[in-house]
Amino acid sequence: MSVDRMESRAVAAETSFDAGDLAATWHEQLHNWLADAVEAQLPEPNAMVLATADLDGAPSSRSVLCKTIDQRGIVFFTNYTSAKSRDLRSNQRAAVTFPWYGLHRQVNLRGTVTEVRQSESEAYWATRPRGSQLGAWASPQSVIMSSRKALDDSLDAVTHRYADAEQIPLPRHWGGWLIRPERVEFWQGRPNRMHDRLAYDRTAHNNSWTIHRLAP
Repeated sequence: MSVDRMESRAVAAETSFDAGDLAATWHEQLHNWLADAVEAQLPEPNAMVLATADLDGAPSSRSVLCKTIDQRGIVFFTNYTSAKSRDLRSNQRAAVTFPWYGLHRQVNLRGTVTEVRQSESEAYWATRPRGSQLGAWASPQSVIMSSRKALDDSLDAVTHRYADAEQIPLPRHWGGWLIRPERVEFWQGRPNRMHDRLAYDRTAHNNSWTIHRLAP
């Protein structure tokens, strides 16, 4: 079947979503919609698609998990030697999308990136399951591997190394990235493709925020 003929979108919200329905700040609004996604039992409600580009402008995207939302921005954690981290160091801008299809909603956020403080990475690291900690030590993320066995052998070696350790230390190559938003758009699906799009935009002169409605 032609993709153009695959009209599978479910009926979107009938109720209008307007500026008066927004929270005072973008991060409060994002918390509210994330809570709705959790209540709706959507799978991986804090998953977001992260888009980056290298110095040549070649784009890449992948799904990561948002772990913090506050007035600074949003934070996710990863291997600092990974392809995404190399992109973020060479081109310190990124965009993410929270794709809540089950609610006919998405949030699109873009801005600049910085590494979080090591203390913040350590605090989150301490909450991770032991298996995830071992995996972070074992996997040279984005590096070409000769086989699955080579990856499994690396995990076995790390597991043996820390077998007697009560706490596994934070690797120097692992930590968090903070995206400081310049625009945060809240998209609500509506019938006839006349969707509601409301965006918080950061102003350049005084670091305040304005709200705009965008055409669908």
